[in-house]
Amino acid sequence: MGHDEQMAVWLEQSRPEQLGADLARKWANKEFIAIAGVYDPISALLARQAGFEALYLSGGALTASLGLPDLGLLTMEELVDRARAIVRATRVPLVVDGDTGYGEALNVMRLVRELEDVGVAAVQLEDQILPKKCGHLNGKQLVSSEEMAFKIAAAAKARRDIRIIARTDAVATEGLDAAIRRAKAYIEAGADAIFPEALTDVAQFQAFAQAISVPLLANMTEFGRTPQTSAQQFEQMGYAMAIWPVSSLRIAAKAMQLFYDELKQTGSAAGQVEHMQSRAELYDLIHYFGYESLDSSIQRTVVPDVLD
Repeated sequence: MGHDEQMAVWLEQSRPEQLGADLARKWANKEFIAIAGVYDPISALLARQAGFEALYLSGGALTASLGLPDLGLLTMEELVDRARAIVRATRVPLVVDGDTGYGEALNVMRLVRELEDVGVAAVQLEDQILPKKCGHLNGKQLVSSEEMAFKIAAAAKARRDIRIIARTDAVATEGLDAAIRRAKAYIEAGADAIFPEALTDVAQFQAFAQAISVPLLANMTEFGRTPQTSAQQFEQMGYAMAIWPVSSLRIAAKAMQLFYDELKQTGSAAGQVEHMQSRAELYDLIHYFGYESLDSSIQRTVVPDVLD
């Protein structure tokens, strides 16, 4: 997709297609992909503006944005709706956290088709049992390797363009060697890439890179089991991509907490205006004037030359 179409008003754009193929080309070209975690269209637009060429929709971040814990409470419809809005706004490859697939084989196949229909580039499926938990917490329970491979095979049968990333949480519960065996079974079933979750040190990351031939995804989530690691370090260890799944939500939530506290205490937002995105910056981000120009009955807006 060309830059001009990517930046065009959504109402004038063609249907997003082949974003999965775009992602696969980056893998084939050995281009390391730093993937920004986003949870709504405006965070996705900001990530694209910063130069990110792929985005990640975390189930944990999405459920948190709905005021819910990441315990399998999210519905497929909520996930697909948010994915649709993000792809529509950004037109860049989006990797979506599909959790455990929202059921068994038929449910997984439907999830794949629903996400493909809105232009998602890749779906991540994991081998936990519902109710699933964040991969960096204790008490995770896994389905058998055979059951997970069956889900992967079902997803592969249903997909046309979307790429399949298989996540295994087995390192924490079954050990490194078992997790690698699971990963190989998932590849044989049709997975395009592997996501080994909750690795704790360089040795574990390198062991996966040495054992697995398909692209690997690393998870750099804060306050978890994985120490702070840079994109450059992940690339040096043999990984094709890395995600920062919840970082933007954590940043935004903390900033809003501080703002609301100050507003309540002082009765004024004046002290926080310098930290706000201006009206002009917001309108530029969401292409306000592009939409406005489509309807000649709307008088062109003049942005006030004040801090508001």
